[in-house]
Amino acid sequence: MIRTAFLLALASPAGAFELAFPADCSLGESCYIQQYVDHDPGPGAQDFSCGGLSYQGHDGTDIALPSVAAMAAGVNVLAAAAGSVKGARDGIADFAPKVPGKECGNGVLVDHGDGWETQYCHMKQGSVAVQVGQTVTAGAVLGQIGQSGMAEFPHLHLAVRQNGQNLDPFAPDTLTLCGASGDDLWQAPIAYQPGGLLAVGLADAVPDYAAIKAGLASPDLPATAPALVVWTYLFGARPGDAILFEITGPDDRIMTERVVLEKAQALAFRAVGKRLKAAAWPVGRYQGEAVFQRNGVELGRRSLAISLAP
Repeated sequence: MIRTAFLLALASPAGAFELAFPADCSLGESCYIQQYVDHDPGPGAQDFSCGGLSYQGHDGTDIALPSVAAMAAGVNVLAAAAGSVKGARDGIADFAPKVPGKECGNGVLVDHGDGWETQYCHMKQGSVAVQVGQTVTAGAVLGQIGQSGMAEFPHLHLAVRQNGQNLDPFAPDTLTLCGASGDDLWQAPIAYQPGGLLAVGLADAVPDYAAIKAGLASPDLPATAPALVVWTYLFGARPGDAILFEITGPDDRIMTERVVLEKAQALAFRAVGKRLKAAAWPVGRYQGEAVFQRNGVELGRRSLAISLAP
């Protein structure tokens, strides 16, 4: 598709306004970016790098947590730059049906001057820590990541605006073209991750998806477990992607399997396993591993070990 880039008329030169990362978490470890601003002016969706981590009309950056358990433990939302609190709302329950006009859920709006604003949405009920009129410094705690408002998973939706115009902090000069060169607004570089693994586990049966999203643990199992199943939870799936699964035991490899993904999914899980065919599995340490590949390139690898006891 041939598209003409519409350059936003920024009131200040590139680099004059910078953003700190707005969450107290480590990208690729305790949080990840699920979705970016949509740069496709048509009915489709593309992120700033021409990848698929966006959806039609999405106007912010979604910094997500890997599980509801991580949300419950508490991850602070931080002011991306110094400013004055222009708006704040709390009291909307997490996981509740969306309320028309309150899709942002619990949130904070910060005015940074010169027409710049940042908005922080979907915060945890009862966590908003600032009031309208309050002055905040960059890095000040505004609240915690939650799942209030129009949110399908625990995340912070960060919107950046200048003079009322939404823009993408990764590519602030255009919203109608992907792959454009130019400076971003981040104080420190943030690597683009097109997809990845959020968790891996071992179980004695295929787990329930809701349990995985909640933060399913992998406890030790009895040697008489009816099956050994390795599962993984991932983001950014695309048709043709592959997951390479492996289970190894105290003696040797138990199984390997390659699963090809057939459709695009923002979040997904897959599981494979092997049934017990003897009286018991050999006692000892078992490891499950998943490797996420796209066109032969590794996007993520996770492993986990448990023990099987008599």
